[in-house]
Amino acid sequence: MPTFTALTTLEGRAPAYKLGEAMEAMTPEPTGIGVFEMEDGSGLWEVGGYFEEAPDEASLALLAAAMGAKPFVVSELPETDWVAHVRRELAPVEAGRFFVYGSHDADKVPEGVEPLLIEAAMAFGTGHHGTTLGCLRALDRLAAGGFAGANVVDIGCGTAVLAMAAARIWPQNVLASDIDEVAVEVAKANVAANGLTGRVSCVEAAGFGHPDLAAAAPFDLIFANILKGPLIALAPDLADSLQPGGYAILSGILNEQADEVIGVYARCGINLVERESIVDWTTLTLQKNT
Repeated sequence: MPTFTALTTLEGRAPAYKLGEAMEAMTPEPTGIGVFEMEDGSGLWEVGGYFEEAPDEASLALLAAAMGAKPFVVSELPETDWVAHVRRELAPVEAGRFFVYGSHDADKVPEGVEPLLIEAAMAFGTGHHGTTLGCLRALDRLAAGGFAGANVVDIGCGTAVLAMAAARIWPQNVLASDIDEVAVEVAKANVAANGLTGRVSCVEAAGFGHPDLAAAAPFDLIFANILKGPLIALAPDLADSLQPGGYAILSGILNEQADEVIGVYARCGINLVERESIVDWTTLTLQKNT
């Protein structure tokens, strides 16, 4: 059976979700809809639908015009065993002591690693992207250098892979938050699958805007793997929520954006300790002045 896709981009989270909701009422009905913020720092959102029949391109054109989106690009996908394809693409990832894998690779987990089971889902952070990989490596180096997190939070947690990694190596409970309710549900499912329920608490919040986060602050380690714009906007709140001498691991930053982010955080009293670039993306490890 053929599968058709219809993809477009537009500015703004609210219009993107509104367009996704409008697509649900189309005939023929889409079998699935995805709404994602693009990771290139452009501020654009991608909205896409999957269809078992060719979608009504006139209806798509009207929706795009009404929402201020670019015209939809409609494509017919070749017949593919998508489960097998995903399993091939999502090979296990090693990041220092951490081993990130899907359930289809459970028999490949080696001895002596910290395993993190992550299933591909509607949330970012399988460990394959340079940003997530960079954060895991930065965490591994901090721990290898003798740092032990006593109060850790993962802001914009996606799959919660970073929060779970911290919970794997330190006995304290870890907080994780995301602005997207789907990501929070995915995070909770991953936490349960890794046997970390009660060790990692996931909440829906924008930045530090949740009572649980306010009550737990100040933190000695904060992860924020988001994008340059939100990271810069978050800097004052992150500085207020980080204890003196505490660390921040930041990513979602294109290589050419790193110096700007470093400068913004330095003005908030949080200075560069280490940076690592993986392909197009930079991960920063910063420390607050004591």
